[in-house]
Amino acid sequence: MNETAARPAPRPGLVLALLAFAQFMTAIDFDIVFVALPEIGRALDFSDQSLQAVVSAYTVAFGGFLLLGGRAADRLGARRMFVLGLALFGLSSLAAGLAVSPAMLIVARAVQGLGAALLTPSTLKLVTSSFAEGPSRNRAMAIWGAAGASGAAVGALGGGVLTSLLGWEWVFIVNVPLVALALLATPSLLAPDAPGTGARGFDLPGALTSTAGATLVVFGLVSGPETGWLTARGGGAVVLGALLLVAFLGIESRTRDPLVPLRIFRNRNVVAAITVIFVFMGTVGTQYYLFTTYLQTVLGYTPLQAGFAFLPLSLCSMAASAKVVPLMLNRFGIRTTLVTGMTGVAASMIALALGMSTAGSYWAVLPGVVLWGVFAGLSFPPIFVAVSTGVPAEQQGVASALASTSQYIGSAVGLAALVAVATAGVGATAGSDAVVAGLQRAGWVAAVVTLAGAALSVLILRKPGAAPGGSPAREEVPEPAER
Repeated sequence: MNETAARPAPRPGLVLALLAFAQFMTAIDFDIVFVALPEIGRALDFSDQSLQAVVSAYTVAFGGFLLLGGRAADRLGARRMFVLGLALFGLSSLAAGLAVSPAMLIVARAVQGLGAALLTPSTLKLVTSSFAEGPSRNRAMAIWGAAGASGAAVGALGGGVLTSLLGWEWVFIVNVPLVALALLATPSLLAPDAPGTGARGFDLPGALTSTAGATLVVFGLVSGPETGWLTARGGGAVVLGALLLVAFLGIESRTRDPLVPLRIFRNRNVVAAITVIFVFMGTVGTQYYLFTTYLQTVLGYTPLQAGFAFLPLSLCSMAASAKVVPLMLNRFGIRTTLVTGMTGVAASMIALALGMSTAGSYWAVLPGVVLWGVFAGLSFPPIFVAVSTGVPAEQQGVASALASTSQYIGSAVGLAALVAVATAGVGATAGSDAVVAGLQRAGWVAAVVTLAGAALSVLILRKPGAAPGGSPAREEVPEPAER
């Protein structure tokens, strides 16, 4: 019996729309809050030092609980976790919009991150269980990936519009009717979890250790640039978190029912996805921050104008993910699609760096923005196609959670590193020339690292052999997953 086989969805278009919609909601919530931060700070009397916690509370909880969410989807049922994640996400969004103090908002954002950590791996597991491996799943993953890839850009635009027209509260409250709609659609669209799901054992020591370790690593990476890397909140948290993750691996190697079965790392596609998405998010994810800085600090854009400046990026990303990715995956395979996308992303970073200047305009960087959207949209879905290929059904949730955890840790590492590169030698009173030079320097470094990620994907996603007659075998053929 093939453990990776999927049960066909009775209404596949509507099922996919629901799952992509859920992925879009969690992705959009990273950037939708950025342009609202100044107004939030004034309304709730945040200090300059504590305002960043509105962003980091979501990021830390999301990144820290992903592994737990992934295994919960495998063991307790993907639909159960999907519904629980949606409910937590919606209720905490309402609480955030009604917050009257900094503490209330930060706690609500942390619960929002927990809801997203339950929702993301269950959503991906439901995609892989509803669509058979091959062209059908490739198309579904392309749509799912388009939702995630475009979420950040749409978040920047949506945050600017909502904050300008309705106030900061609505960057959170807008989630409530969307979640309600998704919850109403779930019973009729998603099949119940398989009988017996939820009755099996759970690796509590592994769950506690991995959650604490991942949370501390993400917390330290988020806090380090502000508090310093030699402080307990910065480097100290990263070191302690890393030690806990090492201990977690030791626990997993000895337990009979591990949270993360270590044999999953024998699948080269999983290893490739975890490695490449770390690099991808470390550079592409940071590009949003660098580009926003250029628009607002150098070009003098308002938050609303900066939000609209991301619109071409979002449109190109969605079009590439939805239309081009399925064609390339079915024709050329995972490796070629991913290498093409990553190489194009590196070219877009070079184009953006070349277009930046103190006397520049948006039109000078628009070619780089278009390239960024097209090739980022081309890169994101194949990573998650790779992580689901050849993985047994009962490990799909944890495989997607491993990739997602790497995604958010990579984003935190990349942000800390590239912001340090961009601001090196740039004082608080530096002029636009120094700011532009720093942003360009960060762009060049990001391009080199992204190309290194493309090279890694070539090495890891190596073809397993040659077909008869000397022609190379297709790369999608996975190595057999050990049962």
